[in-house]
Amino acid sequence: MNLHEYQAKELLAARGVPILPGKVAFSPSEARDIAAEIGKTVVVKAQVLTGGRGKAGGVKLARSPDEAEEAARQVLGMSIKGITVKKVLVAEAAEIVQEIYLGAVLDRPRRAITLMASAAGGIDIEEVARDAPEKILRAAADPSLGLADYQARELGFGLGLSPAQVRQFAQIAQALFRTLIESDATLCEINPLALGPDGNLTALDAKVSLDDNALFRQKALEAQRDLDEEDPLERRAREQGINFVKLDGTIGCIVNGAGLAMATMDAVKMAGAEPSNFMDVAGGARADRVAAALRIILSDPNVEAVLFNIFGGITRCDEVARGLLAAKQEVDVKVPIVVRLVGTNEEEGRRLLREAGIGAFTAMKEAADAVVAAAGGRAP
Repeated sequence: MNLHEYQAKELLAARGVPILPGKVAFSPSEARDIAAEIGKTVVVKAQVLTGGRGKAGGVKLARSPDEAEEAARQVLGMSIKGITVKKVLVAEAAEIVQEIYLGAVLDRPRRAITLMASAAGGIDIEEVARDAPEKILRAAADPSLGLADYQARELGFGLGLSPAQVRQFAQIAQALFRTLIESDATLCEINPLALGPDGNLTALDAKVSLDDNALFRQKALEAQRDLDEEDPLERRAREQGINFVKLDGTIGCIVNGAGLAMATMDAVKMAGAEPSNFMDVAGGARADRVAAALRIILSDPNVEAVLFNIFGGITRCDEVARGLLAAKQEVDVKVPIVVRLVGTNEEEGRRLLREAGIGAFTAMKEAADAVVAAAGGRAP
């Protein structure tokens, strides 16, 4: 779950990160009132959960309340990467001497929280990592012991900051680390962290990505979820307790278990097609959840065929078969369905499918080859 910029800034500010005054506006008149309240040059920024706002014209400078109103009028309603802008952040503009990137990320391979900093701030860190990786400084902090003061100071000095600026930078880095830990986030970043003419550092933009699996203990943050900007299929899957990520391929995948789901996606690719989704219906999926999964998959117009890949451990193969057959009665299935069933009650599951005219494979490769062939209109 991603937070909007203004929401991320509020989290950071609550832990001591300096930000500039600003409020969210939902109309041009509100933007005008906020600019008048600030009383200085402001920046009007589209609030959408995607990057590239500036390049798309979603960030505008306004030197007066009237200009802020006009800027909001231009930004509100525009489409940025397919997302309609419904609100803008009107914040005090800053004079920038230097832009710095500062981020904290859950680093699973290292089993640590990695702090990254770069003097090449203001642009996507992915571009810096690709074109000039030597410009990115890193420090790995133990999740239990925290970020050591010396680690934060080393990053600051590595950026070429003065001793006074390093002290402020270290405080901001510590606050960023606490935000990630206390919010159950997987990513917290400030880009840019701007150095002003007075020598002080200010967070001008922020991003926070929360771990969906930890939202049960972050109810206040979960309540800030912007449902309007989420993929509708992913939202429906979450409501059904199904792990689902929409992709750009044509082969729908319904699988039990995250590891098997990833292997299934690889098998589809090796067979010559691309998966339309990642889906894990979970280990104990019953017929109603399997039926819901099929309805979600078939709601994607790009899907040309569906592959069920079920390994019955906790999940019973006969339950999966019943769910598939129930869904077929409720939904007008117009694409081929290929099934692989192995495990608990697989013979009963195969019998149910066979009586309905559906065969089931045993080997995953054969099933993947068959579904790709079926999508291409050829017999398996």
